[in-house]
Amino acid sequence: MNPRIHGKNVVITGASSGIGEQMAIKAAESGANLVLLARRVEKLEELKSFLESRYSNKVWIHSLDVSERENVEAVFSAIFAEAGKIDVLVNNAGFGIFEEAHLAKWGDIERMFAVNVLGLISCTQMVIEHMQKNRSGHIVNIASQAGKIATPKSSIYAATKHAVLGFSNSLRMELSTYGVFVTTVNPGPIATNFFEIADRSGTYVQNIQRFMLKPEKVAEKVVAAMLTNTREINLPRWMNAGSVFYTLFPRLVEKVGKNAFFKK
Repeated sequence: MNPRIHGKNVVITGASSGIGEQMAIKAAESGANLVLLARRVEKLEELKSFLESRYSNKVWIHSLDVSERENVEAVFSAIFAEAGKIDVLVNNAGFGIFEEAHLAKWGDIERMFAVNVLGLISCTQMVIEHMQKNRSGHIVNIASQAGKIATPKSSIYAATKHAVLGFSNSLRMELSTYGVFVTTVNPGPIATNFFEIADRSGTYVQNIQRFMLKPEKVAEKVVAAMLTNTREINLPRWMNAGSVFYTLFPRLVEKVGKNAFFKK
């Protein structure tokens, strides 16, 4: 539970499944009003019905493709019209495809950057001036441990998440004088349908299944940090320790960890 978000308006992109869905549930438990965004509106309708049957919060839903700028502008205009204010924006929409760089399809590359980077920036731009004016707010960007330590077959996905971290780190400094918080969430592999697209062979999931995070646990950590000045949420801790070690000793990690990295 997070009493700080009781009665606040929380916007979540990619809310139809996985940690987006779980964050919606956890935020509702804390008394937040929710604006749920995703491309699959039928999934959002199911989630809205579930939440309204259990909680008294307001729940709005909109179909949104974050990679379409005009769609983003129209949806956020509608959000401000109906909700009046956005207290927390969670940029959760994103996907990955694991493939060696020379085999990656150009359409997949463009789509990953359009959703994971440009879409995230686009949604963020919609709330910056609003939060600056209110001198409060929280932008939560779901990144990845892949944004800290890249591995083979994730070159494009890792590049998008490195971009998210760079954008977030700069934005955090820009907004610090306005009382607006910026948090990056850097999870390792999570047991969601993300890997139905990312790992089409199923090999990677088989190799790391016992280490995969539960989406509800990740969501719990994120919701607990809402409207607090939290710089990063790194899960699991041992994996983040590895990324710190990698920053200090990149050659050693790449040499010693080579076999493990190629398990995708």
